[in-house]
Amino acid sequence: MTTTPETEAHGPVDFVLLEFPVEGLTGRASEEMVKLIEQGVIRLFDLLVVMKNQDGTVEVLELTDPTGPAAAFSYFDGARSGLLDDDDIAEASAAVQPGTVAALIVYENIWAAPFVAAVRDSGGELIASTRIPAPDVMEALEALEAQDAAQQQQETGT
Repeated sequence: MTTTPETEAHGPVDFVLLEFPVEGLTGRASEEMVKLIEQGVIRLFDLLVVMKNQDGTVEVLELTDPTGPAAAFSYFDGARSGLLDDDDIAEASAAVQPGTVAALIVYENIWAAPFVAAVRDSGGELIASTRIPAPDVMEALEALEAQDAAQQQQETGT
């Protein structure tokens, strides 16, 4: 949390649901999240790992099981703020495909707190917000690069 003399401010809080194939778990995602926390980019409020079995049943996994599918997230054991409730877990579980493991994560973007404080101190307020998914951004950038390459070829005649 960042505090300014006039205003206490928090960064935006995100709720994400990440789905992984059980056989594809590498632990890399949890390593990168540890880095974000240690660098002060995010503050983790909640992390819950669920597995949806092939028959559709859902299990909330123990993060401390060293041999289980959630073992890579053991660093985050105890990350429960109470922001997630049973309805959130049920909704997330319904979205997950059978045979997968999903991480339900709630985190604050603390990097944004000074900006939020400055906006509030200036009388500003957020009136709209949206997030563009990373795959959409990558697709758009690749299309722009292809367009630039085609234009350069056209200009040089090659």
